[in-house]
Amino acid sequence: QVHLVESGGGLVQAGGSLRLSCTASGLSISTYTAYTMGWFRQARGKGQEFVAAITENTSTYYSDSAKGRFTISRDNAKNTVTLQMNSLKPEDTAVYYCARLRNPYYTGNYAIREKYDYWGPGTQVTVSS
Repeated sequence: QVHLVESGGGLVQAGGSLRLSCTASGLSISTYTAYTMGWFRQARGKGQEFVAAITENTSTYYSDSAKGRFTISRDNAKNTVTLQMNSLKPEDTAVYYCARLRNPYYTGNYAIREKYDYWGPGTQVTVSS
């Protein structure tokens, strides 16, 4: 059974930074390495939206809102994926979730949440104005 756990959320002022981490357990490092990992977020009263994804060969993809401010990376030795968030805005306030792409051979649109099978419980990010 794969478990994902996010950490690093909190309260920050607008313009500040946060670094989110997601650690995977229940799978070998070689298995973890083969999968694309993604970050999604859900603001109160809104649907879940794609933030960023990183493939097994470290290609990265970002939503328009994240591009230029957020950076996704992975440490395969630690089964960890990280989301560095800079220049945060109040509209970035949301619960942030990491997820694993179901199909390791998938090369389509990484922003489709239904393509992901395992999800963490989420971590709250609050950006004050």
